[in-house]
Amino acid sequence: MASIKVKFRPSTVADREGTIYYQVIHERKVRQLLTDYHIFPSEWDGRRSSVAVPYKSERQSYLLFIRERIRWDMERLAKISRKFDADGFSYTASDVVDEFHRYTHEYSLLAFMGSIIAKLRRNGKVRTAETYKVTLNSFKAFLACQAFMDEDIMLDSLNSEIMEAYEAWHQRRGVTLNTISFYTRILRAVYNRAVEGGIIENRNPFRHVYTGVEKTVKRALPLAVLRRIKQLDLSQIPALDFARDMFMMSFYLRGMSFIDMAYLKKSDLRNGYVTYRRRKTGQQLTIEWTRDMQLVLDKYPANESDYLLPIIRTAGINERCAYRNVGYNINHSLKRIPPMLGLDFHLTMYVARHSWASAAKSQGIPLSVISEGMGHGSETTTQIYLASLDTSVVDRANAVILQSLVE
Repeated sequence: MASIKVKFRPSTVADREGTIYYQVIHERKVRQLLTDYHIFPSEWDGRRSSVAVPYKSERQSYLLFIRERIRWDMERLAKISRKFDADGFSYTASDVVDEFHRYTHEYSLLAFMGSIIAKLRRNGKVRTAETYKVTLNSFKAFLACQAFMDEDIMLDSLNSEIMEAYEAWHQRRGVTLNTISFYTRILRAVYNRAVEGGIIENRNPFRHVYTGVEKTVKRALPLAVLRRIKQLDLSQIPALDFARDMFMMSFYLRGMSFIDMAYLKKSDLRNGYVTYRRRKTGQQLTIEWTRDMQLVLDKYPANESDYLLPIIRTAGINERCAYRNVGYNINHSLKRIPPMLGLDFHLTMYVARHSWASAAKSQGIPLSVISEGMGHGSETTTQIYLASLDTSVVDRANAVILQSLVE
């Protein structure tokens, strides 16, 4: 096994920091591995070959960070040497250093997570890739705000202290617990992939952070409020009129999610029914096309693209960017509607989804048609209930709900 030592090289310039480096020795051959850790001679304990941390020093946090980084590097170098020994092949000190550089390049969190994101995109899992990308950007922003931390971090350097600091950073910024948990669960999934691949050993860095899902306050609106939204005269404010129409269309379509609305094709509407497959769960659903839906569609010019609703309107463009931009504008406009009714609540497209479920319950629709106001542990369970029923049962339930809007 290779011998690895920590060394300090003072600067040739007086009162300047020197450099920490590693000495790798194997079969009497020596290689040096420079680091970017710099300390003053007074901060180096030559007898122990370690960083000295003076009590109450202004650089105490920095020196402790350097000491921890050295420990991580030494563990990584020792692991590489052990692996070479276990493989039974002859190797040199240069091989150990080269493998260390390769590991640093491929198995940092940003590099490893970036490769997963690229693979997800190649496999057509664009939405999942986007959630991973958002999480990666969040963690990069966290690292950028931490004193003495680099812009990246090695996978085997993730520990419970860093994850607790990440959680606290979000909390100070007012991020909700469920959103923090969303980010943390994705990071945990990435970490577990590295563990399963034998890249790192599991040190359980997520044991002290929250990774559950808190029950959120229901965002459903009563039918009386939905009726007022439907009847509101917004003809002089086209952006709000369009936002309200898409909100109501989601409600008419049994709380269809906005992404599924955006990707409805004209060919999905046949013989008075819309048949589509949920992009999130893969469940195929069929919905009766009603007069209310047609009235909304008739308000807008025929779509130039193959899509049914006036969301993605132009063929040959970046469809995902188009639907996301339109969705952002709709939700921004929806915020302006409650004050016009003298009400105080947060109106988004997702509220339509909750509202349909709540309306179903208020009309005495059986739980087999729709679970307790979307109260299942997962959306997939709810969709299984909906998809397993005779379509006519759900359509009759929807007809009862839509009739309630005109009473």
